[in-house]
Amino acid sequence: MTNNSAGDEAAIQLQDLLLGTENVEDFLDQLAVFAAGALTRLVGAEVECGVTLQRRRRTMTVAGSSPRAVILDRIEQSLGDGPCIEALRTKSVVLLADVDTDPRWPGYQLQLAAQGCRSTLGVPLEIGADSAAALNFFGSDTGLFTDEVIKEAAGFADLAGRSLRLAVRIGTAQSRAEDLQAAMEHRTSIDLACGVVMAQNRCSQEQAMTILTRVSSNRNQKLRDVAADILANITAGDVRTHFEA
Repeated sequence: MTNNSAGDEAAIQLQDLLLGTENVEDFLDQLAVFAAGALTRLVGAEVECGVTLQRRRRTMTVAGSSPRAVILDRIEQSLGDGPCIEALRTKSVVLLADVDTDPRWPGYQLQLAAQGCRSTLGVPLEIGADSAAALNFFGSDTGLFTDEVIKEAAGFADLAGRSLRLAVRIGTAQSRAEDLQAAMEHRTSIDLACGVVMAQNRCSQEQAMTILTRVSSNRNQKLRDVAADILANITAGDVRTHFEA
């Protein structure tokens, strides 16, 4: 980050996050919340953050600072293109400054506008040879992601990438692969459970995610475990994500 003391503080906080989480998946959850908070304080307005993981040729939303952040990030995954995926492809920061005037992703931008999101910032993280990740920041207004903010976000992403690389290096190569695969598989279970709640309650995806999050909090149970319980009641087999070779 541009300010040494701020950068040192962020590095220490990211290290604490790493030490306080049991696996890569939990670290990604906490990273999304931490990253959203850091940019919110910087811009003086609420910023939400989704985390996209790319493993081989597949990308998936694996974490978010809020249920809404997960939904916003998944819009891009469903369409297969957008600032975050472009950031992964080019390994550089990609700004969507205004959903009304930028010509690059019209379908994506229409869906963002419908959700009240006016601008986004995709920031890539380096992980390893066969994996990458990106932070997808969402702003409710235009003009939030100034040149200074982009520079700070890139510096923060560099620190976060180092912490994430350390997280995936802990243990054997096999356990690291399983950690990344688990992150995708658990998100699949959460998405499916969200669909079940939508069908049962005739509600929107955002409302369903809010219900799941509330149940998770009330039970003091991880969201992925709540999702697994819901799916266990309607299917006899395990829910798994199948990766492309």
